[in-house]
Amino acid sequence: MSVISLRLKDREIERINELSKMSHKDKSAVARELIDYGWEFLMIKQYREGKLSLSALAEKLELSVSEAIDLLSEFGVESPIDYDDYLKGFEAFKK
Repeated sequence: MSVISLRLKDREIERINELSKMSHKDKSAVARELIDYGWEFLMIKQYREGKLSLSALAEKLELSVSEAIDLLSEFGVESPIDYDDYLKGFEAFKK
């Protein structure tokens, strides 16, 4: 594991301290979780905006495609593909 030094604002330190107390975890673990959550959020946002495909999202989040679909469903994110595109894909799949 590597070490990195950061300059954080007082508000950010307060949030890490609060989460650390709430979750009974050390500050480093909380900071790592926040980074992971931030990465997940940004990748889901990229997918929702049509900047990432489902397979690319799954790869970036180190999930299977079905796990990525479940995650998107959990957050209520709909596919950026419209119904006509879905039907075209379905027809291509049948061939």
